[in-house]
Amino acid sequence: MRRAVTGRLLFLFILGDVLGAGVYALVGEIAGEVGGAVWVPMLVALVLAMLTAASFAELVTKYPRAGGSAVFAQRAYRSPLVSFLVGYCMLAAGVTSAAALSLAFGGEYLDAFLDVPAVPAAIVFLVLVGLLNARGIKESVRANVVMTVVEVSGLVLVVILGALVLGRGDGDVGRVTEFPEGVSVTSGVLAAALLAYYSFVGFEVSANVAEEVRDVRRVYPRALFGALLVAGVVYVLVGLAASIVLAPDDLAGSSGPLLEVVRAADVGVPDRLFSAVALIAVANGALLTMIMASRLVFGMAEQGLLPRPLARVLPQRRTPWVAIVVTTLVAIALTLTGGVGDLANTVVLLLLFVFLSTNIAVLVLRSDRVDADHFRVPAVIPVLAVASCVLLLFQQEAAIWGRAGILLAVGVVLYLLARAPWWRATPEPLAEETTSTGS
Repeated sequence: MRRAVTGRLLFLFILGDVLGAGVYALVGEIAGEVGGAVWVPMLVALVLAMLTAASFAELVTKYPRAGGSAVFAQRAYRSPLVSFLVGYCMLAAGVTSAAALSLAFGGEYLDAFLDVPAVPAAIVFLVLVGLLNARGIKESVRANVVMTVVEVSGLVLVVILGALVLGRGDGDVGRVTEFPEGVSVTSGVLAAALLAYYSFVGFEVSANVAEEVRDVRRVYPRALFGALLVAGVVYVLVGLAASIVLAPDDLAGSSGPLLEVVRAADVGVPDRLFSAVALIAVANGALLTMIMASRLVFGMAEQGLLPRPLARVLPQRRTPWVAIVVTTLVAIALTLTGGVGDLANTVVLLLLFVFLSTNIAVLVLRSDRVDADHFRVPAVIPVLAVASCVLLLFQQEAAIWGRAGILLAVGVVLYLLARAPWWRATPEPLAEETTSTGS
């Protein structure tokens, strides 16, 4: 592949993937767990994400090839099934994330323009995303940068408004250290950190562009850690601002919590203006995620890892229409199984399996020497990262495990079907498209 991505573009690419739409929807859910101390689980989630990011930094600079976690799993464990399940978990997490974002799209941000129930609005939104996807959508790193600017502008506005409210004496800075009565601080922070973790996922996608980065062994760790730190600072400041401006119950009771912050600040920012920014962030995240998911399904079907019919394409558009239809239908079905918080936790659970695999792979592959110098973390870091993944896995509720278990069972069935002789017809090739993904 052509090495066209510079360190600066890689930083912006990762920042765009991480600093996505999740925070627009989840601040209220987090406040429901920890009260006004919204910034605490944000900080905890950042630390946990940095541990796993260190493992990605070592493996990407050691094996700078496209493919990411599934390739690392294949190299470490030599098991096609394990490698498939790692790739499938990323696929299932993407579709589930799109379902969560569609519900966020259909919440109070949309109410500024249309008063419609959230679930029907989410379903219509996903259908429209599917139609756009089938039409053929090309996104580049530069387009992702533009969308990142839009998303960041809304978050920066919230931070500025929090400072203005505090400056005029209307805010309550004491709320940022208050936890709900009768709730253990440790259990509350861990439960909220699960939700906050969703806001940091997306950095793992950068492993798939390793072959296209100039001087990847030098610039990848800087871009990765730099992007995560910037995102973490923004999230912590947003959490502080939201708690200063609004009481936790007001945040927790809203599906558009940051819009409520803008309203409470009362400085003349039109509801529709901020809602438009939030909707752009949410819609862009869902659209790019579904593009990624449908292309991943197509690629896995083309390689014989999923049933071959999933690799069929439209004759003229050359887009993978079967994969698009299937991923859209699955996302629609998932919107009927829970709210934004439940689906976000399911995404985290699925990705924790991916991260667990990658963190263990670092330790397994330590004996595999390569000629070139690469980033190397102390062995204690991936060990701590494994422990953090296990800790977060045990914080998940039974319903979340059930939803993820059904998705994984479907994956195993599809894997077995793909090995059946009647699915082995050669599919039509898909015309080359340039896509990028966002969280």
